Amino acid sequence: MGLLGWVIMGLAIWHFTIWLPDRFWGGIVGALIGSLVGSIVVGLIIYGIKVSALRVPGERATDIAVVLYAVPGALIGMGLVYLEGIRRERSGGVA
Repeated sequence: MGLLGWVIMGLAIWHFTIWLPDRFWGGIVGALIGSLVGSIVVGLIIYGIKVSALRVPGERATDIAVVLYAVPGALIGMGLVYLEGIRRERSGGVA
């Protein structure tokens, strides 16, 4: 259940990219992938630190705090994809 929460949170944050210039590497799909991968990886890391084991939380272990672990990961993931898109745009490649 925790993984589902992280994916849904990453997807929800991704929706706010409509207000940003489209400089993401891979366009809006690149932003989606960055958001989802970032939210899953960081959510897993934060939860792993909390329980001292690298595992996905089950139904009973998932609460609002566990779902919110995905927020920094989604922002970091989209930020990295955005910066890579800007770098490729400046070097003359297609973003």
